[in-house]
Amino acid sequence: MCDQCGCQANTARGRKVLDINKSLLEENQKLGEENRRHIQEMGAVGINIISSPGAGKTTLLEATADAAAGHFSFGVIEGDIETERDAERIRKKGIPAVQITTGGACHLDAHLVHGGIHQIQDTAGPEGLDIIFIENVGNLVCPATFYLGEHQRIVMVSVPEGSDKPAKYPRAFIGSDLFIISKADLLPYFDFSMEEASEEAKRLNPDIKILTVSAVTGEGMEHWLSYLSGLLNR
Repeated sequence: MCDQCGCQANTARGRKVLDINKSLLEENQKLGEENRRHIQEMGAVGINIISSPGAGKTTLLEATADAAAGHFSFGVIEGDIETERDAERIRKKGIPAVQITTGGACHLDAHLVHGGIHQIQDTAGPEGLDIIFIENVGNLVCPATFYLGEHQRIVMVSVPEGSDKPAKYPRAFIGSDLFIISKADLLPYFDFSMEEASEEAKRLNPDIKILTVSAVTGEGMEHWLSYLSGLLNR
């Protein structure tokens, strides 16, 4: 038994084999379920958005603030390693936003989001919120492992990143409900195959939905709003 982490350690021919203790993820799962219940009690839907850095998560939420006015309300829990810059951008749109800085951790976990839910509830006002977006730390690896209590998980890939991302980061797509291809206005300038990206995502997850969006030109925004309204049965 390892004194540091409680895992089982076996030695064979000079190699140490570690049987990783699963208690951390199990505890995260339990707290995630608590988060989900809390969001439901608020009358809201929780949506976890994961992507690489710079894919356009915050820009999409800014455009959503403009397009959703009068249709539904939302707040944002922002996850970043440092700074409040993304939360400040969202607040300028009149949307309640809570910034979580991880101080180096490459993902949000259910414990961090638990505190964020309480904060966003306090800032939402008496009318509450219809949707709570969780904008995860920019990373397609670690965030795919940690359940935060969301009702929907969205994975986003921007055109400049390339169409091979589903094949290279399968777990992010296997566990997601929606695949957004962002920055569609840049398609004429990059070697991005819509067919490759879509087919590989569907191979990994036949049920995943796919939207192509440009927050700059507005392309696909009506389908994005329709998707969100469908989650609210509107």
